[in-house]
Amino acid sequence: MAERAHAVNRGLLWAEFAALYIGAPLGIALFMPGNLLFPALAVFSLAGMALLWRTGGFDWRSLVRGWRQIPVWQVVLFGLIVGLAGWAIIQITRPEYVRPLTPARLRFLGVIWLLYPILSALPQELIFRPLFFHRFGSLFPDRSTAVAVNAFVFSFAHLMYWSIVVAVLTLIGGWIFARAYLIRGFPSAWILHGIAGNMLFSVGMGAYFWSGAVVRPF
Repeated sequence: MAERAHAVNRGLLWAEFAALYIGAPLGIALFMPGNLLFPALAVFSLAGMALLWRTGGFDWRSLVRGWRQIPVWQVVLFGLIVGLAGWAIIQITRPEYVRPLTPARLRFLGVIWLLYPILSALPQELIFRPLFFHRFGSLFPDRSTAVAVNAFVFSFAHLMYWSIVVAVLTLIGGWIFARAYLIRGFPSAWILHGIAGNMLFSVGMGAYFWSGAVVRPF
C-alpha cells in the first residue's frame, strides 16, 4: 500500500480512527433517528474528504481511474450470488416481507437502482476505502491486517440496524470491497458495493437494510 501517515502523529491518527470508525457508528446506532441516515452520510463524506485532502499525497484522479480493470463477468456473477444469498435469507427468516413484482414495485426498484449507488454506496466507499487506506493504512503492519480491520469497521458502521444478518453480510462485503479497491481501484469497489445493495433490495432484504425499519433493542 502506498498509504502513509505523512507527518501526522500516530497517536492523533489512532484518535481520529477511533472517533470516525468506532465512535461515530456507535453514536449513530444509539442516538440518531433512522431518517437522518443520508444527511449523516453526507456530513461524514465531506469530513472524510477534508481529512483525505489534509493528509496530502492522495491522487484524486485515482477515484475515476480503473474502469477498464473491472471484470464484467465477475461483477455479474457476484451480483447473482448476492441476489441468491439474499433471497434464501429472506425466504428463511422473513418470508412475509417478499413483495410481488407489480408495476409499482418495479418502478420503486428502478429508483433504488438509480439512487442507491450514488447516495449510499458512493459516500460509504469514499469513507471506508480511500480515506481508510490512505490516511490510516500505515497504522497496520501489513495489507492483510488492514483489509481485515477495514471489513470489521465497515460491518461495525452498520450497527444501527441491530441485526446479526446485516453484521455478517457487511463483514463479508467489506472484505470484498476492500480487496477490490486495493487490487483494481476505486471504481471496482464502488460498482461491487452498488450492485450488492441493489440486488439485496431487489430480493426483499430491505427488511434488514432499510433505515426506516430500524428498531433499537432497548
